[in-house]
Amino acid sequence: MTDYDVVIAGGGNAALCAAIEAAELGARVIILEAAPKHMRGGNSRHTRNFRCMHSGPLSVLSDSYDEDEYFDDLLLVTGGATDPELARLAIRESEACLPWMESQGVIFQPSLSGTLSLGRTNAFFLGGGKALVNAYYARAEDLGVAIRYDTPVTHVHIEDGRFRWLELADGSRVTGRAAVLASGGFQADLDWLTRAWGPAAANFLIRGTPYNRGVVLRDMLDQGARSVGDPTQCHCVAIDGRAPKFDGGIVTRLDCVPYALVVNRDGERFYDEGEDVWPKRYAIWGRLVAAQPDQVAYAVIDSKARGLFMPTVFPPVEADTLEGLAQAMGLPGDALSRTVDRYNAACGTGTFRPGELDGLATSGLEPPKTNWARPLDTPPYFGYVLRPGVTFTYLGLKVSQSARVEGSAGALENVWAAGEIMAGSILGQGYLAGFGMTIGTVFGRIAGKEAAAHAL
Repeated sequence: MTDYDVVIAGGGNAALCAAIEAAELGARVIILEAAPKHMRGGNSRHTRNFRCMHSGPLSVLSDSYDEDEYFDDLLLVTGGATDPELARLAIRESEACLPWMESQGVIFQPSLSGTLSLGRTNAFFLGGGKALVNAYYARAEDLGVAIRYDTPVTHVHIEDGRFRWLELADGSRVTGRAAVLASGGFQADLDWLTRAWGPAAANFLIRGTPYNRGVVLRDMLDQGARSVGDPTQCHCVAIDGRAPKFDGGIVTRLDCVPYALVVNRDGERFYDEGEDVWPKRYAIWGRLVAAQPDQVAYAVIDSKARGLFMPTVFPPVEADTLEGLAQAMGLPGDALSRTVDRYNAACGTGTFRPGELDGLATSGLEPPKTNWARPLDTPPYFGYVLRPGVTFTYLGLKVSQSARVEGSAGALENVWAAGEIMAGSILGQGYLAGFGMTIGTVFGRIAGKEAAAHAL
């Protein structure tokens, strides 16, 4: 049995932020990461940007992005399903986080062409999430944080509202004066996902780490910790249907939808592809595809749309005719042709402006396409298969503004949570690009400070 001031279950962004903050205050800290070293970092390995409030130009961010605009963007994607106090706390604290991140070795770069028009709101990591994770691990090691890989936590032992020790998969224990739980959601437990979603979940792909199986979350809920969020709500996006079952990451996402027609297996459209700019709508498409027969959809573009979105990791299916594309993708050719003909006839005139709402809409078509509606008429044609890709689930632990976990009889004395395991407090549904990193960074820092203050 090994004793520490602060023990941390998890090894991603939130866990690392907590570890660094606690260690800087002088606490003896250990990180327990379920993954092997080469896969350390949870879903943070796959992230690429951080959404940040700022009152003026800040580092690589231009102009300003104030609290109310940020909060309004969040309300738009969540439909109001958020805790406004926790949400505004995350938003306000994000401004101080960016320079703190830079002080820990994280390097940012200006947003690249085609990166979802986020240059004002989101700071991109040079080298992506893997570089961020590596910088944080290097900083934690410099501060003397103990790190153990291949070390799943199986039980958080709570007595009389107080944490006593973490039990590990090998039966050993790690004791501490305070615990931070940052071990993610349950999306990699396919049985749990199927219980929540039903049989359709069998066709879902898990774009994040295979190590977030919700073991700590389930253990805490079984011990009476208060839950928040809906088990059927998650960060679920439309990804390339050729992606692996687990860990495909952000490169499997398809950003072509605003400039495409999206049809189901019967060749029929089912939603407005041009409803809003992609950063505010990409996260609804996983659920939309999940609701289609066989949980599959197909995005079709013509040659005019090439180069308007981030390149894809897998090349598209290509054909000189719509009929040839339909045959190559296993779609009914007549149905696809009818759908495209109706759409083309409904397209109006106007100025096409990619990356911003241009009002170039269809007329008399259901569902409409309310922006970027140009005829699909310039061969060659290209197609992508879409499947639902789950990043993380929103069922989680209820926490206070100090990130303290709520038990059945009130706040637990010495247990804090950060990251995806508590993100359902703020993300009741939907998703805003880069906001998961905001939640993990803000509450990871808070949890680390609070846990260290309690322990020391």
